[in-house]
Amino acid sequence: MSETEDRLHSASSAAAAPGPTTQGATSTVAQGRAALGFAAVALFVAAANLRPAIAAVSPLADRIRADLDLSATGLSLLTTVPTLAMGLCAPLAASIGRRWGLQLGVLIGLAVVGIATAARGLGEATWLQLCCAAVVGAGIAIAQTLLPAVVKTRFADRAGLVTGIYTAGLGLGGAVAAGVSAPLADALDSWPAALASWALLAVAGIVFWSAAKGSLGLSQIDGPKGLATTGLPWRSGLAWRITAISAGNSALYYCELAWIAPLLHDDGGLSEASAGFALTVMISIQVVAMLGVPALLGERADKRFGLALTTVLTAVGFVGFGFSPGTGTWLWVIAMGVGHGGLFTLVLTLPVAASRDAAQAGRFAAMAFFVGYACAAIGPVVVGGLRDATGDYQLAFGLLAAITALMLLPIARLSPQQIEKAQRSV
Repeated sequence: MSETEDRLHSASSAAAAPGPTTQGATSTVAQGRAALGFAAVALFVAAANLRPAIAAVSPLADRIRADLDLSATGLSLLTTVPTLAMGLCAPLAASIGRRWGLQLGVLIGLAVVGIATAARGLGEATWLQLCCAAVVGAGIAIAQTLLPAVVKTRFADRAGLVTGIYTAGLGLGGAVAAGVSAPLADALDSWPAALASWALLAVAGIVFWSAAKGSLGLSQIDGPKGLATTGLPWRSGLAWRITAISAGNSALYYCELAWIAPLLHDDGGLSEASAGFALTVMISIQVVAMLGVPALLGERADKRFGLALTTVLTAVGFVGFGFSPGTGTWLWVIAMGVGHGGLFTLVLTLPVAASRDAAQAGRFAAMAFFVGYACAAIGPVVVGGLRDATGDYQLAFGLLAAITALMLLPIARLSPQQIEKAQRSV
């Protein structure tokens, strides 16, 4: 039982007993639940800031490519650079969390995201956009690496559900950015201004996270112990399996954000607005799946069934988009939405579910982000390069489907017994 539940249980017991303290105890229970709910809201809003800076680029791809005179490979750098920065800067998050604690560490990450996003409005120069993208990636890495430790510390007894809320925030932020950025660019008559406008969401995240300081109760909680990279569990087979799954999951996700809208526009015959709308619908379905799949599966120890099922659905989506983008489009949107939405949440629960405590969860997450995002950064570039070489997306999306299927191998080795045995050696 978590510390929060202990407090609520004690208060509930007091409330059940007769006497003059009943009203006060009932009030304590209500306050505790309200604090827990507000903490979850703050987590949701913080997570909503971790994708718009990347998701906003895809619907504006044609405008950016024309104005900056970029090839498909060059355009992919606007997704690859922040993803690479997310991987390389993940170990930095452990140091920041250790030095300033989880509360201030996440706040620093949100501030970096907000400042770098706002700077994108300063001009259309390629170097400026790439530099801002890199700094945004660093800010995302700081916040995103520390949030699993927040879940383990504050919501250990509801890790699956709260991770679903967290990933729903990720997905909703990306969905809104994908759907609103093109109309916003039209209204502002500037795609850099449209990209920069997402800094306002970062301000909201900072406000909520600061206001929830008392509810979160993280002021005295440090981040993962150990040095930035030497403290990571490099010799743990369990950590490497989690990292391999995370790398594949991240590569697939950023390829979706970067290329599904252009694919539907170029190969599927959809207009720019319709392609952006399809991407928004897909991400919105993912948001529902991020909450629904963990709720349906419950807090079961064995994650393999859910991971395998959602992985297969995701592979089907990639095959459909690659080889029949104009026929059955909405079927592929649903398959990818349900499949990768559920998969994304389940993968993010792995560092929490497979760890003994918050410190180990943080180390698992830091390693998964460090290696996983460094590998994932290659994905959008490879898709762009294959698009330039072949003139369509069939080979690229066929490769993504194969990578998805290969994820079933490390998933098969995540039984509760194997995890328990591996934990003893970490």
